[in-house]
Amino acid sequence: MHSSKVIGLIAGNNQFPFLFARAARDQGFGVVAAGVAGDTSPWLHFFVDHFRYFRVGELKKLFVYFREAGVKEVVMAGQVNPDHLFNPDVVLDEEFQALANALRDRKADTIFSGVADRLAQEGMMLLDSTFLLKKYLAPPGTLTKRGPTESELKDIAFATTVAKLMGGIDVGQTVVVKEKAIAAIEAMEGTDRAIERGGRIARFGAVVVKTSKPQQDRRFDIPVIGPRTIAAMARVKASCLAIEAGKTLIIDRPHTVDLANKAGICIVCA
Repeated sequence: MHSSKVIGLIAGNNQFPFLFARAARDQGFGVVAAGVAGDTSPWLHFFVDHFRYFRVGELKKLFVYFREAGVKEVVMAGQVNPDHLFNPDVVLDEEFQALANALRDRKADTIFSGVADRLAQEGMMLLDSTFLLKKYLAPPGTLTKRGPTESELKDIAFATTVAKLMGGIDVGQTVVVKEKAIAAIEAMEGTDRAIERGGRIARFGAVVVKTSKPQQDRRFDIPVIGPRTIAAMARVKASCLAIEAGKTLIIDRPHTVDLANKAGICIVCA
């Protein structure tokens, strides 16, 4: 099925790169990791076979690094700080500049699709980021001791419709609501900041819904939740998290569910 036992990993921030690296090693793959300077944890070095940092915009060096390591297949895992997109100090090499000049817009999906196309031209295939992680995808049902209330179920239905509409135009995957009023829609800031922004407006009892996009490209930007998500919800006294079964990765599920139970937060997967 896979032409090589070596996988290139373009690693962003948070825990997703660690989850992938451990799963790859457990399944007999060597991992050649490229970290993003200022984003990727240096501890990833201890979970992979090769590790090197690259600055945002250093696409040519990245291609050379993977090619010299014999990489034919690549996975993207973890977010890259969106601040880089508008940072005037970020210098794009000629490879990345040519890619940027050809983009129709600067949405994340457009940029990553462009990178995927360039990888393919270099003889490297960008894979579904979950292809080794099926057991970490959310199962259907309620994960916590407490299930959603009738009011929360109504908010989930309402917010899911909004989230799908927003995802369809690549705005974000997370919506925060209370009593069918939208408190926040995720933009470039990411899930945790959107939760905190919406939760402060709702004051308490906010419902958080995170969905995949209608045309989700599983090679990048797969929905991910974990302990950090629950911690962000607990800080603003949010009450319920709804995610999509089979389409959302859960980082450290036992710890995530335990934190939710302690905070009185329900997690439901549909």
